[in-house]
Amino acid sequence: MRYLPLNDSDRRAMLAAIGVADADALFQDVPAGVLDRPIALPAHQDELSVERAFQRLAALNLAPSSVPCFLGGGLYRHHVPAAVDHLIQRGEFLTAYTPYQPELAQGTLHALFEFQTQVAMLTGMEIANASMYDGATATAEAAMMATRIAKRRRIVVSGGLHPHYGDVVATYARFHGLAVERLAGDWQGIEDAAAAVDGATACVIVQNPDVFGRIHDLTPLAETCHACGILLIAVVTEAVSLGLLRSPGEMGADIVAGEGQSLGNATSFGGPTVGLLAARETFVRQMPGRLAGATRDVDGRRGFVLTLSTREQHIRRDKATSNICTNSGLCALAFSIHVSLLGEAGMRRLAELNHARAVMAAQRLAEIPGVAVCNETFFNEFTVALPCPAAPVVEHMAAAGVLGGVPLSRLFPEDPLMTPLLLVAVTETATDEDIDRLVATLSAALQA
Repeated sequence: MRYLPLNDSDRRAMLAAIGVADADALFQDVPAGVLDRPIALPAHQDELSVERAFQRLAALNLAPSSVPCFLGGGLYRHHVPAAVDHLIQRGEFLTAYTPYQPELAQGTLHALFEFQTQVAMLTGMEIANASMYDGATATAEAAMMATRIAKRRRIVVSGGLHPHYGDVVATYARFHGLAVERLAGDWQGIEDAAAAVDGATACVIVQNPDVFGRIHDLTPLAETCHACGILLIAVVTEAVSLGLLRSPGEMGADIVAGEGQSLGNATSFGGPTVGLLAARETFVRQMPGRLAGATRDVDGRRGFVLTLSTREQHIRRDKATSNICTNSGLCALAFSIHVSLLGEAGMRRLAELNHARAVMAAQRLAEIPGVAVCNETFFNEFTVALPCPAAPVVEHMAAAGVLGGVPLSRLFPEDPLMTPLLLVAVTETATDEDIDRLVATLSAALQA
């Protein structure tokens, strides 16, 4: 085969050089049985048949843009101005790659610099990097960063953190030999994360608003952490909330990790998205990924460069601070354009509108017999308790053409207390008619 240049002798020599018996040993970290399962795909077909097969699969999806949508849980449907898509599809942005040569990449570097500035301002922090892959990996990288700074090897994870984020943190920690204590999912709001810290703890990770939609004042926890030499990592999965709530930096967070999908990026059935990472300036040399900096050239002209990024980030992975050496550049650009179009006043107005729509929906849902809103506080997402399991109710609503929310049993499958709980997100895209349909279809599903 002309596309496979290695013969069996070459492969044996390579395996001997790295000290493994066969290629299967390269996958030893994959749990047993995963690679043994056959992939459920049809036999070889012609191109037209494959296209038709995928069209049939796509038709099974219920797109958030086509029906009233109240899905959240880490990804949120917001209106993205047409100018965003138009600008990111310009050739110089759409095809740009690693800006190693600043003299050839001033536009890309300038855009990244503005993105960093916006993220730092929104999070209330002093510095931000040029983006990460998504919110979950940004959170894990923040945790690894904290263990390097604190020189401790234990991580405490709040039960209010999105469990998928917690899974990614645990995966990263496993391969770094770090201990992770994950507190139980706490939908009643009685968690005491400060009580879980000890002398070996490097950081505490909390989410605000949390996975149940509740808003927290992180100041007391930050004070407790700092008194013990522990870093506080604040996670934000709904970036629009930063237009209305006190920033994590104001409340004493040391590192902020988050998901920027809400601004400039569609839900797109799960991605791609853009990770945010910001911190105190004193921690800048421990930040993963890239940082774009502003400087002056020999003629005194303002220019932009990658800065404080060692070669190990790119070519010596075993010595690198982090093995994330790229970013979600196009998604970050979309984020930055959307924020620029909004401005400070627009960002605040968008956040206020989200909250107002969510309050209206919560009040309407609370009027349904047997339905109770669990939150005392929320931004644009809240948890409701149903008189029956939430998952079948959501399926019934979807069949009626309404995406009614996320059953918390999907995020916490092993916790029976989550079975009747439904996570509902309401953004500026929800009209009065959409909320009417939400109430009507939920009422009908509960009676079915």
